Amino acid sequence: MSKRDIVLTNVTVVQLLRQPCPVVRPPPSPEPKAEEPQPQAEPVKEEVKVQPQLSPPPQPKKITPVRELTWASMGEFGRIGRLVLRACMEKGVKVVAVNDPFIDPEYMVYMFKYDSTHGRYKGSVEHKNGRLVVDSHEIMVYQCKDPKEIPWKDVGCPYVVEATGVYLSLAATSAHISSGAQRVVICAPSPDAPMFVMGVNENDYNPDSMNIVSNASCTTNCLAPLAKVIHERFGIVEGLMTTVHSYTATQKTVDGPSKKAWRDGRGAHQNIIPASTGAASAVGKVIPELKGKLTGMAFRVPTPDVSVVDLTCRLAQAAPYSAIKEAIKAAAKGPMAGILAYTEDQVVSTDFISDTHSSIFDAKAGIALSDNFVKLIAWYDNEYGYSHRVVDLLRYMFSRNK
Repeated sequence: MSKRDIVLTNVTVVQLLRQPCPVVRPPPSPEPKAEEPQPQAEPVKEEVKVQPQLSPPPQPKKITPVRELTWASMGEFGRIGRLVLRACMEKGVKVVAVNDPFIDPEYMVYMFKYDSTHGRYKGSVEHKNGRLVVDSHEIMVYQCKDPKEIPWKDVGCPYVVEATGVYLSLAATSAHISSGAQRVVICAPSPDAPMFVMGVNENDYNPDSMNIVSNASCTTNCLAPLAKVIHERFGIVEGLMTTVHSYTATQKTVDGPSKKAWRDGRGAHQNIIPASTGAASAVGKVIPELKGKLTGMAFRVPTPDVSVVDLTCRLAQAAPYSAIKEAIKAAAKGPMAGILAYTEDQVVSTDFISDTHSSIFDAKAGIALSDNFVKLIAWYDNEYGYSHRVVDLLRYMFSRNK
């Protein structure tokens, strides 16, 4: 096994490949086009001349040698863990190990194959000899309750995705390092680990001193790119954020006790529930200039996926709403392509299920009270988009660690 390996806690292990997919697909349609026009009237000589010009099909043969970029392992095969594995397969990252003490390989196959929100997995998945096999790639399965017991060293996987939602601090997550991992990405905000949001501050990553990092929250991943564009272009004096957030697994299906706020224990499918969130203040960790200038709250609503951020802020530099739209559109097409998106369509939440962007600015939904006071709206798939950023952060770390 290669030395460049990654481990995902309670999730799966993935390997980054230069080629996005190991599946070989047939070349496009040059041959059928050449056969259709030439069979009846046109001379054969013209056919022979056209074929050499349309001969770039040999390129896939040159690309076929696959080079390993990263191997990853995951902890817990939960909601985010399974979607991180899907994102890994889409991006050519090979997962080599998964740890979940509560799910056996047979049940993992079922849970990965079928998803009520994102649909059935389009590839193949099965279990064989106690291992999970996805698209012919074998994935080791461990069922350790303590991260210190997971034999990451035996797998030879330096990268681990910590997706349990339990081990968040540097001290707690260092258990993965003790058991053989070299780098850990936490799929949640951390009280003390360096926090990164792709498209915003990943250049601050220091491979020499940062072996455990946080991918922040899904809401911070939506808000930070938007705030970065607005602040760098117009300046944000202060702002309030509200996220209208889909319910998650931490909520109750029916009324029950809550260890935090009492109303957090009310039925998620029946209520709009005000909740606290540190997503806005966390922007100050990835954009230091905005520290203390943003705060926010959340409404948990009865939808299974896709959330929306409302950023209401005061601008230092007066600008009409049209200028704000143009600035965001330019960023979405340029430096933040793939992270930030722009739309003027009459969209609703379900239109963004399985969208891989961190933030999709809704130009039609935003409003301005004046040229200095605006409300900006951005959608995000709080599951799928976030899972793709986890994989992007892994790949970025690997590129810097070489």
